[in-house]
Amino acid sequence: MSKKTDSIKKKTGSVWSDFKAFAFKGNVVDMAVGVIIATAFSKIVSSLVNDVFMPFISWLFKIPDFSNLNLTLIEPTLDEAGEVVDPGVSMLIGTFIQNVIDFFLVAVVVFLFVRMIAKLKKKEEEAPAEPPKPSNEEVLLTEIRDLLKEGK
Repeated sequence: MSKKTDSIKKKTGSVWSDFKAFAFKGNVVDMAVGVIIATAFSKIVSSLVNDVFMPFISWLFKIPDFSNLNLTLIEPTLDEAGEVVDPGVSMLIGTFIQNVIDFFLVAVVVFLFVRMIAKLKKKEEEAPAEPPKPSNEEVLLTEIRDLLKEGK
């Protein structure tokens, strides 16, 4: 093999070993697990907002389908046949409100989770540590002291 081929193999092997060292560190794996859990959690929060909160808000404001709530800025343009030529411009206020509620719920749950972890860590730190066991010399000196006190 030529020197150039050997050099390429060494560089490739070096890149691969560097990548393995990075990819399989605990932090990267923990981050990947966090992203997967966050994705699943996002589905739960979206369902909570869309299936529980939004129907309640729709009922409260007497709006049947809250996601269709919009503010039309420019009316759509129709031709003689009734076909839409220009769709117009609308602000989708209902979708925005749903996203704000999604964000608020995720923020509250993350806050409560972080707060719970902080309390658990604080309890761990406050737990009294066992006093260190005396060394053999200290034990022997204590026994000698006790014997001297007894007058033996």
